[in-house]
This record gives sequence, C-alpha cells and structure tokens, in this order.
Amino acid sequence: MSIQVTRLSDPAVRAFVAAVNAHDRSAFDALLTPGATMSDDGSDRDLGDWTDREIFSSRGHMDVDSESAGGRSLLVRYRNDTWGEMKTRWTFTVDEDGRISRFETGQA
Repeated sequence: MSIQVTRLSDPAVRAFVAAVNAHDRSAFDALLTPGATMSDDGSDRDLGDWTDREIFSSRGHMDVDSESAGGRSLLVRYRNDTWGEMKTRWTFTVDEDGRISRFETGQA
C-alpha cells in the first residue's frame, strides 16, 4: 500500500512528488534551486533533459511505498510511458530555504 502524497513528511519532497504526479512542470521547476543537480543509477545527468524525457514527456508517476531520513529518502514504484513500472529509490538534498538542490534516483 502506498503512502498518500499529502502524508509525506518533508514539505519539499511532498511538493516534488505532487508536481511529478500532476505533470506540472512549472511547479516542479519552482521547487529546485538554481543550478540543481541530479543523478540516475549513480551517473550525473542533465536535469532538464532527464526530467523532460523521464518525467514530463513520458507521463511519469510516483507511488511512494516508504520513506526514511525524515522524508528525504523514498522507495517508489515509478512508472512512465517509456519504461513501464519499476521499483526505484529517490534521495533528496533540501537547502535551508526549503528548495531541492539535488536528487538521486535509481533502481531499488
């Protein structure tokens, strides 16, 4: 059973998941610090290109199975139109003003 998005502990992570699931690119972009970075399966990627391809153009969706590290680490069933569904892990670095400066994802 997945955790409702509204019940996720960290406000920035909660907003990130909500923006992904709503396919709301402007809300997503507003959550990130200038110069935010990300990695997929341990390799740094271009954040704009990756999110276009893996989230927004392929209708990505996150079903959160569990959270740890104060809500900044998630176990997620992630699906999109390109790859179908897979178990993934997501970790977030949130800066002092509550915006995400880095996220890392990969298969769990």
